[in-house]
Amino acid sequence: MYDIIVIGSGPAGLTAALYARRAGKSVLVIEKASFGGQVNYSPKIENYPGSKQISGSEFADKFVDQVMSHGGEFEFGEVVDVTDNGKTKTVKTDSGEFEGKTVIIAAGVKHRHLGVPGEEKFSGEGVSYCAICDGDFFAGRDVVVVGGGNSAFQDAILLSEKCKSVTMVQDLPYFTGEASSLEVLRSRSNVKFMTSSGVLEFKGEDKLESVVVRHKDTDTVEELKTDGAFVAIGLVPDNKAFAKVVDLDERGYIASDETCVTKTPGVYVAGDCRTKRIRQITTAVADGSVAALAAVNHIDKNL
Repeated sequence: MYDIIVIGSGPAGLTAALYARRAGKSVLVIEKASFGGQVNYSPKIENYPGSKQISGSEFADKFVDQVMSHGGEFEFGEVVDVTDNGKTKTVKTDSGEFEGKTVIIAAGVKHRHLGVPGEEKFSGEGVSYCAICDGDFFAGRDVVVVGGGNSAFQDAILLSEKCKSVTMVQDLPYFTGEASSLEVLRSRSNVKFMTSSGVLEFKGEDKLESVVVRHKDTDTVEELKTDGAFVAIGLVPDNKAFAKVVDLDERGYIASDETCVTKTPGVYVAGDCRTKRIRQITTAVADGSVAALAAVNHIDKNL
């Protein structure tokens, strides 16, 4: 029986675990992918207070080590169900069940897919969702980056340092990422830009060979020869496993506010998986501390 079970080991979950351990509560962190969460795939973090520049993987490693040094326990597994037993909660994973007095859901989000023909077929065979993971495979080659926000900018900057050419395809008539990153990209001669352009299809035989794009302003279709395509069009929540103990909004995010409470006493939510306007490392960390202190207070007063 744990005092607090944290689902997810991104910045929100790790902060929650850290605060819970410092309050003297036993903590189990359950993670289905990689400890540290999506931040592992950020090539550079330059907007976290106190750190001028750090890679996402280094940031995650330091965070995990910090929680472990305070006695936090970790378990690999995908959570498939959470049951409210009143004073306790049961968290069921694909490898076993765990009991806790409280639960903090910090499950984060996952990469959004385009949903066009050929995307799934060439996933891992030219179509990627992680430039830091797969960028080296395309060194000296031509690639396409789909998207126009900060994630796409980060991918394009990283790829422009390795690849022969980078073509950015954005379906809006403008880019939505930070101006400073766009300025960096515009200064690089091997980066090209296509706005008001949407991907219709990924084509090839055994691996990706081209991307079919429709230019909305001219209503024309163009087939771009490419060795790889990096899809960076945002993230979506995956909260179905928690639907019995929380309310979900129309987009699948867990309904909550800055208090991080849910409809079930003893169940809290932190980070990108909840309803909020801004999703950044700093806001995830803030949620983690709020959720942990709420869980600690619930245990001390009610159990």
